[in-house]
Amino acid sequence: QVQLVESGGGLVQPGGSLRLSCAASGSVYSLNVMGWYRQAPGKERELVATITRDGRTSNAVSVKGRFTISRDNRKNTVYLQMNSLKPEDTAVYYCNANIRVTMMGPRTDYWGQGTQVTVSS
Repeated sequence: QVQLVESGGGLVQPGGSLRLSCAASGSVYSLNVMGWYRQAPGKERELVATITRDGRTSNAVSVKGRFTISRDNRKNTVYLQMNSLKPEDTAVYYCNANIRVTMMGPRTDYWGQGTQVTVSS
């Protein structure tokens, strides 16, 4: 069994910052691409940022220059530092990880349970 546990969401004023964390636990043989997605009410889930095992990152245009994704491979954890937050960043943020649970097994995408981020004055 593999679990992704997110933390760090909450309520913040416009212009503020939050840091999300997501830790993978359980039968993790290898942790490949990790990422953050978000879903606002009435909208489709969208990609926010991804990071490969060797640290290559990709960000959505809407968050470039404000959000930074990073990871700690020793802790099987991915982070999302969010600065200069705007009301339109309000959404449930989901962690995603591509994981192999055995050496010869397939890579499978896992999702966290989601953490609410609300940007409001």
